[in-house]
Amino acid sequence: MPVLADLHAVTWEAGLLGFAAGLLISVVTAPVGVSGAVFLLPVQLSVLHVPSPAVTPTNLLFNVVAGPGALLRYRRNGQLGGALTRLLLAGTLPGVVLGAFIRVFAIPGPRVFRLVVAAVLLPLGVWLCVRALRGTVVDRPPLSRHTILALGVLVGSVGGIYGIGGGSILGPILAGRGVPMTQVAPAALASTFVTSIAGAATYGMIALTTSGDIAPHWALGLLCGLGGLIGGYLGARLQPRLPEQALRMLLGVLATGLAVLYLVQTLT
Repeated sequence: MPVLADLHAVTWEAGLLGFAAGLLISVVTAPVGVSGAVFLLPVQLSVLHVPSPAVTPTNLLFNVVAGPGALLRYRRNGQLGGALTRLLLAGTLPGVVLGAFIRVFAIPGPRVFRLVVAAVLLPLGVWLCVRALRGTVVDRPPLSRHTILALGVLVGSVGGIYGIGGGSILGPILAGRGVPMTQVAPAALASTFVTSIAGAATYGMIALTTSGDIAPHWALGLLCGLGGLIGGYLGARLQPRLPEQALRMLLGVLATGLAVLYLVQTLT
């Protein structure tokens, strides 16, 4: 089983696995605005054995390197930018800085995190799948600006704590409240990219004055991110070719799968 040689070196087996995982995951997640980091985290923890809390900034580094692939494609399609992106950034940027400090100095246990995320994503994922199977796009009224801003702060904090993209939580919520996937995906990925830069920088500054495994694993993060860069571009290129119903089903399956994964990890 490929593992890290140490915190600053990476075996070629681990590097190849990280690159392949980043690529394959991002191809699937980019069309619905979900950062591949949310599914890469279990690989880093269970297979590559990245130490904690270094796994969080390593995942943030993955987002920084991988993000431009999908964002470049969305920009070419004229989908990048807009009020939703600005609103998400206004919430997630302060949230990720707060989350980084919580992760280092007052982190709650991963068991609680997994249970909370599973409780949120499982009903959302199942609901999206059911709505997609029914073939209807009639949704609840859109969320208010204040609610979206508050959700941005929340998922930004989660991203700062665990190094995952907030799109994995925001995507199902926004899509389920009537926001078209063509708006959800680029806005969620843009906020994940910018907040990951801020989060990684915050961890870097904390590492200068605090002992422990706080700095990211640079080699692994870059290799995973390179795979995600390619996969994200390919996934974003596929999005316009996929109908809204199929994208909602894909997002529902991803949300449900992640919830089940975290429940299994919690119970075993």
